[in-house]
Amino acid sequence: MPASENISPSERYLAAKNRVADQGTDLEEFRATLAFALDDFQDTACRAVEAGRGVLVAAPTGAGKTIVGEFAVYLALKRGHKAFYTTPIKALSNQKFQELAQKYGAENVGLLTGDTSINSEAPVVVMTTEVLRNMLYADSHTLAGLAYVVMDEVHYLADRFRGAVWEEVIIHLPSEVSVISLSATVSNAEEFGAWLGTVRGDTAVVVSEHRPVPLWQHVMVRRDLVDLFAENVAFDEIAGSPENTATSGVGKSAVTNNNAGSKTPKINPELLKLARSESVSIGRGTSHGRRGGGGSRGRGYQQPSNAHDERGGQRGNQNQGASQGWAKAASRPQVIRALDSQDLLPAITFIFSRAACDAAVQQCAAAGLWLTSSDEQAEIARRVDTACAELPDSDRDILGFWGWRDGLLRGLAAHHAGMLPSFKEVVEDLFADGLVRAVFATETLALGINMPARTVILEKLEKYNGEAHVGITAGEYTQLTGRAGRRGIDVEGHAVVLWQPGTDPAAVGGLASKRTYPLNSSFRPTYNMSINLVAQFGRARTRDILESSFAQFQADRSVVDLARQVRSREESLAGYEKSMTCHLGDFNEYAKLRRELSDHESGASKSKAKQRRDSVVDSVASLRPGDVIMVQGGRNAGYAVVLEADANARVPRPGILGIDREYRRLSIHDFSGPVEALAQVRVPKGFNPKVPKDKRNLLAAVEAKLNEPSQQRPHRSAAFGYADSASENEAIATLRRNLRAHPCHGCSEREDHARWSERWWKLRKETDGIVRAIQARTNTIARTFDRVIDLLAGYGFVVADDAGNLRPSEDGQRLRRVYGEKDLLIALALRQGAFSDLDAPELAAFVTSLVYQSKRDAEGSRPRMPSVSLEQAVEDVVVLWSRLQDAEESHRLPLTSEPELGLVWPMYKWAKGRSLQDSLHGTDLAAGDFVRWTKQVIDLLGQLSQVPSLPAGFSPVCRQAMDLVRRGVVAYTAVVD
Repeated sequence: MPASENISPSERYLAAKNRVADQGTDLEEFRATLAFALDDFQDTACRAVEAGRGVLVAAPTGAGKTIVGEFAVYLALKRGHKAFYTTPIKALSNQKFQELAQKYGAENVGLLTGDTSINSEAPVVVMTTEVLRNMLYADSHTLAGLAYVVMDEVHYLADRFRGAVWEEVIIHLPSEVSVISLSATVSNAEEFGAWLGTVRGDTAVVVSEHRPVPLWQHVMVRRDLVDLFAENVAFDEIAGSPENTATSGVGKSAVTNNNAGSKTPKINPELLKLARSESVSIGRGTSHGRRGGGGSRGRGYQQPSNAHDERGGQRGNQNQGASQGWAKAASRPQVIRALDSQDLLPAITFIFSRAACDAAVQQCAAAGLWLTSSDEQAEIARRVDTACAELPDSDRDILGFWGWRDGLLRGLAAHHAGMLPSFKEVVEDLFADGLVRAVFATETLALGINMPARTVILEKLEKYNGEAHVGITAGEYTQLTGRAGRRGIDVEGHAVVLWQPGTDPAAVGGLASKRTYPLNSSFRPTYNMSINLVAQFGRARTRDILESSFAQFQADRSVVDLARQVRSREESLAGYEKSMTCHLGDFNEYAKLRRELSDHESGASKSKAKQRRDSVVDSVASLRPGDVIMVQGGRNAGYAVVLEADANARVPRPGILGIDREYRRLSIHDFSGPVEALAQVRVPKGFNPKVPKDKRNLLAAVEAKLNEPSQQRPHRSAAFGYADSASENEAIATLRRNLRAHPCHGCSEREDHARWSERWWKLRKETDGIVRAIQARTNTIARTFDRVIDLLAGYGFVVADDAGNLRPSEDGQRLRRVYGEKDLLIALALRQGAFSDLDAPELAAFVTSLVYQSKRDAEGSRPRMPSVSLEQAVEDVVVLWSRLQDAEESHRLPLTSEPELGLVWPMYKWAKGRSLQDSLHGTDLAAGDFVRWTKQVIDLLGQLSQVPSLPAGFSPVCRQAMDLVRRGVVAYTAVVD
């Protein structure tokens, strides 16, 4: 609620004036539907929406920014217009659909996702952002009457893979549509709002750092909660610190907290002492450290309640303090018990591993943990059994239904992308109603799902990003911990980091206090985007449109700063040039001679080294099996015989057998110069380097050959000599003569001038680099678009008409209706007829290769396909992909990912009517993942069924394939009421 205490007379007057002005307005009527008063930032944003302005609202998670979006929905219904509510993920779309349908009536609210369509012509439609983008390109009749578009989680436009869709929608929506953008707190909201103003017109920017529920930061040392900061400091105080915030107020519409005097909080000295104690213990090689517990008991640290209660399990005081030695992390059951004893549940524990989330539930159950009463257990059982009544009995085992149900009865649950969507929805509902009190989740839960808790726990501060284990960012930390504190329920929320050996309290404090994470565009022209824009606007207009993207806006703004740097450096260069002026002649000319001489001398040295290395590489690549050589360096110098050649490698590493009877691979570092074949022996056809007898016999032959009288031996290294360097030597001699003959060479202040010259030259190079950066950032999006169009023209997807204007060809018209990361590859496969000979089950299986993305790199050879037709289709698309990658490399475009075949067999079995267990047998694919990918297969099949100018029988096969896979657990998880 907005603050009502300690307000000034002028503020009271303004509030009274607003109340009078609001009488009879839509906003006043909307307020009457709410059970709470609007916060200042909500009020400001809603006024802007009512006035017909676009709005950007940036506020912390849980602050209530969706109220602004709901007001736009209210206005659309009140005024007889349409409103679209877009979200980044289907789960959030389902959740928002159910909320709005309950509030405004099912007849007024629809849902559109890739695989689900409910009441699509309703005045209010909830959808994923990609669906709206596809509507805009198809000029869908559903857009008629659209007045408001709410873009929830708009900061998703920074996503590397999908972010461009948000910018496409913002740019291409009709100008009369008001866009209400809802974002997490970002440090460059002013910049983003300025861009929205340029592409959408008048846009109010409303920023709030205020959390309605204060957030307190802790570290759990064993089973003790220790405050992270030395003083009682909440989120708002940290956020208001000028050292931790990139921007304070944004425009005249901005609402921010005013804590300009705040400073970065100090870390709790208890934690710093513990960290030092651990460091000393490690250095001494002992585990005898100091007491790790204790610490201050700041706000939110509550004493344990009764030792037992009817929910079972021990509720006594778990905070006995850390004993001597390292502060070993508490187990998961210990953490939950400790929080339960201090009345800090419900809690979400973020674990960056699906398997670890499931294991956490099992560990807590095995420890005998019960967080529910008998009445609550009965209610959970009723709701779970009702929600899963239609779940096929044959699928329950593979879905882990019974273990999942047992965890729920205990008040425990996992939440991650590998779970069945309907299972996750049940968990969310039970958690929201207080029946599930401990959830172990991956970070996907933080992407907008309305699932707040009293406490959030982070087990570790690093995660695997697909390539390496990396620390989480300050933005990620804030997004995760922002779930703590339920508005209207909790007085305060709590963020807890588990102490692990080696924890750095200062690093944790940095994550908790930093508020300088910007929103950066990931926009780039795709094939589908480019051809749709060319079809609608032509090439020249499209270049202008793409130049209006947020990506180019940011690049242009950075150019302004770079240009300022260039001007400043040019002034410094003029001063340096004045300081190196010589009365005897042009010192700039003399300095240039010195630089040229230095470059030639270092270049000659590098050239000789490169020639030497190249000659070694060429000579090693020329070795043949049976060549006897002398290994000159390394730990295993001596005679050896070549067993395996390696002529085609960029850096050859042939396999050899040394005189010490060890097999190994050669390195070019084993030689200081070209290697020479001293003799040639025959390597037996069945030779095995692991068989001692084979090695003895071959080495005996080598020794005999080396002991033969002198004979004509091959000298293939003769071709690997060094190039004549006479011309280089002559150039260096000439430069030295010219240098000595220059008038400035005799200047008494020559070296002083030279120092200023070196400074000038260094600054000149840096300045030229900045100028090149400016040139590179200017028109970058348009230049990328030009390369995309050139590639499409090479494939014949765009052609010139009689007037010379580009337009899509028939193949290009098909590409316009294909959306996805492999859009062009799919269109090429359609043109080649790769889909033509497939029946419905084969088609469903084949489509997986164009949507599926494995979490791991595929290893081994290509699997055998279920049918000859499918084998041929896969062969065709792999060849097309290989050629496409070559074309993309030559056009300097991002490479299309390789078709993946890991889902072909499971999908084929599923389409043939096999059970879920049989379909997934022999794979490591989770049932929830299979359902998720199957929905994407259905989405693409739906797109293909509507692609124009394809053989008449193709569309029915697509629809048949959709029906075959949309069954059982897949059909069950479409939307759960």
